[in-house]
Amino acid sequence: MLGGFRRAHPSADIGVVYGSSGNTDAQIRGGAPFDLFLSADVEYPRRLARAGLAQPESLFTYAVGRIVVWVPAGSPLDPARLGMGALDAPGVRHVAIANPEHAPYGRAAVAAMKSMGVYGRVAPKLVLGENVVQTLQFVESGAAEVGIVALSLALAPPVRGRGRYWEVPLEAYPAIQQGGVILARARHSRLALDLRNYLASPAARDRLKQYGFFPPPPETR
Repeated sequence: MLGGFRRAHPSADIGVVYGSSGNTDAQIRGGAPFDLFLSADVEYPRRLARAGLAQPESLFTYAVGRIVVWVPAGSPLDPARLGMGALDAPGVRHVAIANPEHAPYGRAAVAAMKSMGVYGRVAPKLVLGENVVQTLQFVESGAAEVGIVALSLALAPPVRGRGRYWEVPLEAYPAIQQGGVILARARHSRLALDLRNYLASPAARDRLKQYGFFPPPPETR
């Protein structure tokens, strides 16, 4: 994803720290030395800007995410046929989702289950991951038979051939608007701005589309 940016900035040393949006937000508020915050929920960057912890003019939405019901390739479950019913199929004892307390994809998963009428039956089976990556790991390891993860994760080259999925209808959950912001105490503001502008570029958005993201609405870019 950052290949084009790295080629344009060959001397830049870019470190990426992964985690749920809520936990990363808490780390920033606690003084973590990050330059640019990219969140699966644009509301977190908005709150940081309102709190004076980020540069308001740098706030942007870079993509809209989607969720899928995912199983390992060898699973007897057929998500393409069962849809959301795969979560409540015979033999399914555990369903993995990201923790909705601090992970936007987890909140989207809960909203989708509720809108599609399965949440009451599935709730006792839920296993909560720190984020969607750990959620998928739970399913791959056998800690859960099925999970709800990001489409972008299901399409990622290391994962693509390891599982099967069913895409949850967009109308079943609120739009997952992903956004970012440059932090007020960024030590590399110029480089962070260049990266922010790259992620907002047509080339980067075309790349994101290949990995299961919608472009953001024009008024939010």
